[in-house]
Amino acid sequence: MKRPQLLAIFLLICSAAFAQTAPPADLATIQQSFKKLNVLGSVLYMAAHPDDENTRLLAYLAQEKHYRAGYLALTRGDGGQNLIGNEQSEILGLIRTQELLAARKVDGAEQFFSRANDFGFSKGPEETLRIWDHEKVLGDAVWVIRKFRPDVIICRFPTTGEGGHGHHTSSAIIAGEAFKAAADPKRFPEQLKYVQTWQVKRVLWNTFNFGSTNTTAPNQFKIDVGVYNPILGKGYGEIAADSRSNHKTQGFGSAKQRGSSFEYFKTILGDAPVNDLMDGVNTTWGRVKGGEAIATELAGIKKDFDLERPEKSVSALVALLSKVEKISDIYWREQKAKALKDVIAACAGLWFEAYADQPAYAVNEPIKVSSQILSRYSDQIKVRSIDDQHTDQHFANGKTIPAGVVQTFNSTAVVDKITQPYWLEMPHPLGVYNIAEQEDVGNPENPNPPYVGFDFIIEGSTLHFERKLMYKYVDQAKGEIYQPIAIAPPVTANIVSKDYVFNSTKPQAVQIKLQSFTNATGSISLKPIAGWKITPAKIDFTNTPKGTEWTESFTIAPVDNKPGNNVLQAVVTAGGKDWSMGFQRIVYDHIPTITLFPPAESKLINIDLKTAGKKIGYIAGAGDVVAESLAQVGYDVHQLTETDIMNTDLSVYDAIVTGVRAYNTNPRLVIEQPKLMEYVKNGGNFVVQYNVFQPLVLSQIGPYPFRVVNQRVTDEEAKVTFIDSQHAVLNYPNKISQADFDGWIQERGLYFVTGIDPRYKTILNMNDPGEAPNPGSLIVGDYGKGRFVYTSLDFFRELPAGVPGAYRLFVNLLSMPK
Repeated sequence: MKRPQLLAIFLLICSAAFAQTAPPADLATIQQSFKKLNVLGSVLYMAAHPDDENTRLLAYLAQEKHYRAGYLALTRGDGGQNLIGNEQSEILGLIRTQELLAARKVDGAEQFFSRANDFGFSKGPEETLRIWDHEKVLGDAVWVIRKFRPDVIICRFPTTGEGGHGHHTSSAIIAGEAFKAAADPKRFPEQLKYVQTWQVKRVLWNTFNFGSTNTTAPNQFKIDVGVYNPILGKGYGEIAADSRSNHKTQGFGSAKQRGSSFEYFKTILGDAPVNDLMDGVNTTWGRVKGGEAIATELAGIKKDFDLERPEKSVSALVALLSKVEKISDIYWREQKAKALKDVIAACAGLWFEAYADQPAYAVNEPIKVSSQILSRYSDQIKVRSIDDQHTDQHFANGKTIPAGVVQTFNSTAVVDKITQPYWLEMPHPLGVYNIAEQEDVGNPENPNPPYVGFDFIIEGSTLHFERKLMYKYVDQAKGEIYQPIAIAPPVTANIVSKDYVFNSTKPQAVQIKLQSFTNATGSISLKPIAGWKITPAKIDFTNTPKGTEWTESFTIAPVDNKPGNNVLQAVVTAGGKDWSMGFQRIVYDHIPTITLFPPAESKLINIDLKTAGKKIGYIAGAGDVVAESLAQVGYDVHQLTETDIMNTDLSVYDAIVTGVRAYNTNPRLVIEQPKLMEYVKNGGNFVVQYNVFQPLVLSQIGPYPFRVVNQRVTDEEAKVTFIDSQHAVLNYPNKISQADFDGWIQERGLYFVTGIDPRYKTILNMNDPGEAPNPGSLIVGDYGKGRFVYTSLDFFRELPAGVPGAYRLFVNLLSMPK
């Protein structure tokens, strides 16, 4: 990825006092850094998804053994479920990426990814590696290994399938292949323009005891990772819980564990360790030429370190840096020089940051930047330059930073590239992202965000640092908050609905929300589509101030009523260029604000669809957009509160629907359930969407028993057969056929049911290849005068994706013949 250009225009100087965002500089961090400076070893953990990693082991490796530790998750978890919101697919992947980065800040490891896309549950590695594009994902793993240069690779899962997921097994297969390929100059030779081949010492499998699957054994190599770190004031079981609890979308809040805890390992490739994970690897400064002298000097600095006066070590640390920067091993020179500079800044009491005055700017728009510097202990530090990597702003002999006084340097900058996540810059097929630049591969975020460079003169030497350019503001409840700045198109366009569903030639209004990121003049239009009438052709806007948000409306109708899907694209013309990008901001308290610019698109879905009934009650679950999809086809959808359920007449609703995982996430359903069952008994229609098998707030969700189990059909094209073709849910008001199961995405369904009471009717059979037909995706039972429906079909994915047959079948579930 090309580095965005920040073009400095002017520089002013003033003094002020603000809060800090620089890296930690406390004494515990400094002491831990001294220990890490003395260790030259690295370990790479490999698995498939966010939350697969062993956070206790990573914390132990990074903060007890002081290795450079990393986690390579082959995917970003895009195909997972979401316990805290309705984001899915790539958007969920963005959130889970930030959850992993938040976890790494706690456990001290680094984070990497491949281009593999999590396409949902897979029952075997053959399917996974085919969909992922085996060779490309292997190449990414080789790239990360060649850059990170691990001495040891640790896999979370084996190649033999005990991990229970095709992605899990595939991650181990990729690890074994990458072990060999990374050392072979004939494999992925195009990478050698940037990196060198690398031979890993060994590959281990971190065996496990999950539920009924125990792969550990007494004769396996083991490490006690439950030890206590007195500097940090925590054991690694406590740190691991804090780390793992960042995986909030997956509901992985974890209890802190204390005391001894062993991890077990089986050697897959290379020499087996006997006494230590790093047997046969020199992890001291003796690893590099001239390192012994550095080790001796570092030991002296550590011995003489004054906890009350850390700045007294700065002179010796700067002298040590000059020696580190001369070692011939490029990799360890870069790693240790960067770490040593951070220690010098911490000991010197040097704090600095750069922030913008607004959260978002249009591409090439001037940005007001404030760069702040504070020297806490002395006036012996000078700033030589504050630069943008294009126009250095020099102070001839360096400008002294007075002790204890924040110095603010104001400048104006321009960024010439939109801050779109690099893996979302281009459309991609199922299974893999398209990545244009080799050097972007592996990075958790864009590797070159807008930033400011600082050069300081410390003890006569020039030290260079960079700080990411952030937006800083104060929230009255949360305090000072920093978020990455967003560089946007001049004007973005969000089509209000993701889908527009037609079942006649009657026109519909299409609303577009526009937002200007600069003073803009131009027009908004909808790209013409054959067979559709769009009016007006375009709508102009003139001198629209920055920050304006407004809505324009178009009318669209099919010329005829032929079933089919089309993509509707909004086009903004501004500044002599066409833009088709929306604006989306994702805000959760546990991660930084995420900004992206999705395609300004929607789907036009022409369906042969009949509806019955009108008023639907919806009980929210973990998060989905099914209610919005139902509104699109004309239903009057009411989000039901506990007060509504307990204190109003539910008979006014033609159907009541629970959102996905409602019986996992809403404990109040225990109280509400009798009223809902009474609604069914008196003639209501209650539709429950899927739940996972644990934890359930009720042991019996329906009027009669059934059991939710971890069974699913992952092949979205799996054949569906009708057990009872005459049942009402297959005939009223829409006649369901095999064609209604065409075009489904990701899977058929998940967490099917078994132990089904005979008073329910099973409706559908389906199965993945090589498995027996499974009737647990849809059950219907009469109860009193009404009907109870439980479905494990993944309507929460299919309806937002505009799958016509999913709409037709779901409407039938909502519709009871009178």
